[in-house]
Amino acid sequence: MKLNAPNLITLSRIPLMFFIVAFMFCEWRGAATLAFALFVLSAIGDWLDGYLARKQNLVTNFGKFMDALTDKILVIGTMVALVAKYALMTEREHAGERHIALFFLVLVLLTLCREFLVSGMRMVAANKHVVVAAELGGKIKTIIQLVAVCVILLVPALELDIAYFTGLSISPEIGAWLNKLGLALFTIATALAVISGASYMLKYRKVVFEETTPQG
Repeated sequence: MKLNAPNLITLSRIPLMFFIVAFMFCEWRGAATLAFALFVLSAIGDWLDGYLARKQNLVTNFGKFMDALTDKILVIGTMVALVAKYALMTEREHAGERHIALFFLVLVLLTLCREFLVSGMRMVAANKHVVVAAELGGKIKTIIQLVAVCVILLVPALELDIAYFTGLSISPEIGAWLNKLGLALFTIATALAVISGASYMLKYRKVVFEETTPQG
């Protein structure tokens, strides 16, 4: 199979995730901004690959599958890194806010469970020649997840880099408010993930749980 431009954009988001996570844990000036900028670039790529595929009539089953898979890798990989970083921060600086880190962890685990269940269901359905199409709830969930991560990654970029390089004073209240906004958005996205996952399971339960009768 020949890789076209939309597929290359899709696949590029996987290595980008590793660079984003690496920059998140770097302590030199500009690293936080690079992590934020690369994640925004990856989010734009999520729209761009689909747009180019439709415009150039290059929509393929491989492209659909990899687009959904790279979305999961990008969001979940970054969120796991954020949980680890937030846990370190609360341990060092804000021990009283450890419950927020635990709540964050629960959201990520719920999202992981949902993605594994839906992906497993799709594999079983595909084995029975049934295509499980993406639904609106799942697409909205992904968009909110991307926005939530962008907001959370923006905070260290503002506090560590923008304030340093521009001399502008960034109020701690702004950072705290953005963190709460990002967490609230991810909470909403997790609720949508659970709801859409339950919807998938109910809609395709017969395909998944009913055994096919062997022919012959």
